[in-house]
Amino acid sequence: MEKLVEEFSLGLFIWQTVLFLALLFLLRKYAWKPILNAVNEREEGIKNALKSAEEARKEMQNLQADNERILNEARAERDGMLKEARQLKNSMIEDAKTEAKAEADKIVAQAQATIDSEKKAAIAELKNQVAELSVEIAEKMVRKELANKDKQLELVDSMLGDVTLN
Repeated sequence: MEKLVEEFSLGLFIWQTVLFLALLFLLRKYAWKPILNAVNEREEGIKNALKSAEEARKEMQNLQADNERILNEARAERDGMLKEARQLKNSMIEDAKTEAKAEADKIVAQAQATIDSEKKAAIAELKNQVAELSVEIAEKMVRKELANKDKQLELVDSMLGDVTLN
């Protein structure tokens, strides 16, 4: 270090200082400004990218919430449609049961009416046959009774005895 102090030259020192300051000035003017500008631009780009990423994240959350809401609405609508379809099915089944019961009751009533009318017709036919048989039997008996003259007179007397005059 002593050697440096002994060989110190003021002119060389000034020239080195002037060259150093000129180099600093040139670096500042032509190198540092573009480098600092590039760094600042990069920093702004990163900030904007982070800001865009945050906005995209928020938008994704909003879209997910909207998708969830739409999905829930679709599920609710599907459930409503299924419920309505079940109600319609049950209503149709009940209507069909009611209609079938009414038709069955109608058929039973018609069958009962047919049975009653056929029963009445059979009874009337039976009465007619019994009446015809009774008349035939009575006719045969009267012929037998009236074949004899004494019996005819006796029958007339018994009938006259039974008749009362007013």
